[in-house]
Amino acid sequence: MYLALGSAVTKVKFAEKEKMGIAQGRGGRRGPENVWGSAATGLLCAISSTRVSSTGFRGISSSLFVLGYVSSLATKLADTFASEIGQAYGQTTFLITTFERVKPGTEGAISLEGTLAALFGGSLLPLYALCIGLLPNFSSVGIATVAAFLATNAESLIGATLQGKKGFNWMTNEVVNFFNTVIGAGIAIFSGMVLL
Repeated sequence: MYLALGSAVTKVKFAEKEKMGIAQGRGGRRGPENVWGSAATGLLCAISSTRVSSTGFRGISSSLFVLGYVSSLATKLADTFASEIGQAYGQTTFLITTFERVKPGTEGAISLEGTLAALFGGSLLPLYALCIGLLPNFSSVGIATVAAFLATNAESLIGATLQGKKGFNWMTNEVVNFFNTVIGAGIAIFSGMVLL
């Protein structure tokens, strides 16, 4: 579901984004580096959910790792929706750190359209997970959606402050995506420990 939705939203106004030089490379197709950046956190959460004992691991139960799994993928999908819809339809784009107007596609840029798309995109996988029985209730859906939205905004902060900056050459888009998903899973797991 993540692959289908992410690929579909990447194609929105793709020709226009390509002309502006802000479209995904390879015609929107993802490569191996995109897979590890987007899915490594989810994989770790999925494995952990099968490995914890009945009492959990440091207070983290199997169901919380499943929540982290769903949230990590929802986070990446929210980020994809924010970027692709924001670049395609964003009327006014601001840098998240200073709210200075910048061109669409600038690292750390946000727009109203992209922000709303992030919230919508971040809700799709949690709702799907509820429908297929991965998440037990709407409270879990809410936690995963909010975690995805917050992490997507954290990713914009990382992009604006670190990515492409001197001394941070290692902070590639894939590394930022990995941190993004870790933040989303972490917020969800912690929130689940407190609220569920």
